[in-house]
Amino acid sequence: MATSSKTWFPTKDKWLYRHANGTYYARLPVRGKLTWRSLKTRTLSNARAELQELLKDAEHFKEVGTTAGNPDRLTGAAAMALRKAELESDASIKPSTRKYWNEVMAALARTWPEFAATEVRRITVEQCQDWARQNKDAMSPTRFNNTLSALRSILDLAIKKGARRTNPATDLKRIRVRTKDLSKCLPTKQEFQTLVRTIRDAGGRFSKACADLVEFLAYTGLRTGEAKWVRWNQCDFARGEILVVGDPVQATKNGETRRVPMTAACLDLVERIRKERGKEPGTDPVMRVHEAQKALDRALDHLGMKRFTHHDLRHYFATICIESGVDVPTVAKWLGHKDGGALAMKVYGHLRNEHSLAAATKVSFEA
Repeated sequence: MATSSKTWFPTKDKWLYRHANGTYYARLPVRGKLTWRSLKTRTLSNARAELQELLKDAEHFKEVGTTAGNPDRLTGAAAMALRKAELESDASIKPSTRKYWNEVMAALARTWPEFAATEVRRITVEQCQDWARQNKDAMSPTRFNNTLSALRSILDLAIKKGARRTNPATDLKRIRVRTKDLSKCLPTKQEFQTLVRTIRDAGGRFSKACADLVEFLAYTGLRTGEAKWVRWNQCDFARGEILVVGDPVQATKNGETRRVPMTAACLDLVERIRKERGKEPGTDPVMRVHEAQKALDRALDHLGMKRFTHHDLRHYFATICIESGVDVPTVAKWLGHKDGGALAMKVYGHLRNEHSLAAATKVSFEA
């Protein structure tokens, strides 16, 4: 189709034209047809930059066109499905991590019902802002931040597929996750012993096993997903250590095995359980139950104590260790952190400071 010399003026740049009103346009082949695309600028340098971006998109579409279908019609649901397929094909991601991100994307679909049917090219910054405004208080900070990350990743994928050029969720703000005040939620040593007795004496079928698990988590700092895989042949009574290997397939959270020392309380607990069970095979699990949150909740409610979780028992372990004088990097190693203690210092550093101040009162320079 010929262009009118009175309306369109070619430039020295291939594909670049100026309209009679001064606005620059790109004339590009799209699915075999030449199509006008406004560059929304009357400045030549800006038009050239915009054209280069369009050409990049066009080049990418040539590469993915056979698999991406028509990118102009890519819906939120289809983009989300593509993102899930990416996660599924990523061998470096653990099944538990993949499951979590699928749950996060389900939360996105639930909190933004229109997202699934909307073509991603039509999703606006304002719509993303509306979603954030409606959900920042309804979700926990961590869940909101991760759902936002999922939204961004889905829209980034849409950009790769040629469905849009920019990510409208880029400038949305994450919510600050405040560090839990451990002093207000963790029990004292005396309260913990009372709590364990209350769980053990509850009279339920698994009350004793739940009490054992609560103690085991508190005395080792293990995650529940690690504690469930501890076997008798991984308990080295001679050296006073437990070999933590985690899931046989997924391993531990960081993918590495570690050795955790048996504190005196842990050794007493494990030896008692071993004596009660008799000569079980070395491949049998030490813990008979894998979670005890309901039993824990009932006991806390009965005692009028503030609720805490399995993971807080891990905090309890770290807190007691640090208050007992163990240095933070060592505690971090026992917890399975790979950062040399940076995270542990952030979470428990105030305890180290309090311990140091208490120790300083014992220092005397008097002759």
